[in-house]
Amino acid sequence: MANQKHSKLEALIVNILKQIYDPEITVNIYELGLIYKIAIDDNYNVEIEMTLTAPNCPASTLLVSEVTDSVSNIPQVKDVYVNLVFEPAWNKDMMSEEAKLELGFL
Repeated sequence: MANQKHSKLEALIVNILKQIYDPEITVNIYELGLIYKIAIDDNYNVEIEMTLTAPNCPASTLLVSEVTDSVSNIPQVKDVYVNLVFEPAWNKDMMSEEAKLELGFL
C-alpha cells in the first residue's frame, strides 16, 4: 500500500516539476532531463537529485529554490531536499523526445 501512495505522490511531484522551466530554454526541467532521481521515504520526506544544463548556470539558485518551494507546497510532503549534482554531466541526449522536438533536435 505504501508503494502505491508513493507512486501517486511521485506522479504529483513529476507534474509539478513539469511546470518549472529553465529560464533560458523553453522546456521544463523534467523534460530537459535535469531531474535524475526522486526518492520518497516512509515519512514523506522527498529527496530530489538534479543537475543543470551547465555547471555555471546563472539560474542555479533560482531553479533549486523553485523546485524546493514547489514540492514543499504538496500537503503530504514533510521536507524536501534538493541535491545539485554534476555527475553524470548533462547532455542533450538526456532530454525527452518531446523536449528534443520542441527545441528542433528531431
